[in-house]
Amino acid sequence: MSYPLSRNIARRSNSSFLFAFTLLPQRKREAMNVIYAFCRLTDDIVDDPEASDDKKRERLETWKDEVERAFDGPPPTDFLKELRSVVLRFKIPRDPFFELIRGMEMDLNRRRYNNFDDLCLYCYRAASTVGLMSAPVFGYRRDTTLHFAIDLGIALQLTNILRDVKQDAENGRIYLPLDEMKAHDYSEEDLFAFTYNDNFRALMKFEVERAKRYYNAADDALHPDDVKSMYPARAMRDIYRDLLGQIEAADYNVFSDRFRVPGGRKLSIAFRYFMNATIRGK
Repeated sequence: MSYPLSRNIARRSNSSFLFAFTLLPQRKREAMNVIYAFCRLTDDIVDDPEASDDKKRERLETWKDEVERAFDGPPPTDFLKELRSVVLRFKIPRDPFFELIRGMEMDLNRRRYNNFDDLCLYCYRAASTVGLMSAPVFGYRRDTTLHFAIDLGIALQLTNILRDVKQDAENGRIYLPLDEMKAHDYSEEDLFAFTYNDNFRALMKFEVERAKRYYNAADDALHPDDVKSMYPARAMRDIYRDLLGQIEAADYNVFSDRFRVPGGRKLSIAFRYFMNATIRGK
């Protein structure tokens, strides 16, 4: 089965998520396009600038019902036919799809996170779920590799949050845990004023070190039997670690610029892991 709707959605994106999958075999690459399209369509409901929050909640609830119908019987839309086909073909569990939707609901219902436990749940729902959807497509064999997917997802989402501190503040959102901001004597008012000082640098260093620990935990959880099959996720890891390194190199000044990994660099990382997996078997 081909997946034209998902392919078109993917083509319109410059996402790092897709660069990591460029060199996958066609059937796996197409399956990842479908997973990406699901994530994109879900996220777009929440990001629609023309819709009220109540309208977004209504659309998200409708979307959840449609996805459930697609898993339980005849899919109600052409895109959901593509999604059902991939889920059945690769035996992807259904729970991560609904957890991702719950993560988007959190974005509608929360603009602050009191502590890291709250934020960690959001990171799991917004990003670890994607890893859990993707692992069956990559062909993992060991259950411990699912912990790799979970920890890597949290690390990637934390990196996104640190990169986007300014953009989120412009939209009235703070993802940095409030208790940790308080511990570093950095207030919401400071953040909304884009105050770059020693307190902010200390706070960001603290958050970056946590993200690094999750990257390291992911590495430790990846079973040797799955190192080869999980090369696209390992490429994603390096792309986002590059972003984290840029933040450190800028002395944590995320107010001055929005950090990016150029497309050529992303492709180079993906190609290196592809070559290691296919030629050297690493």
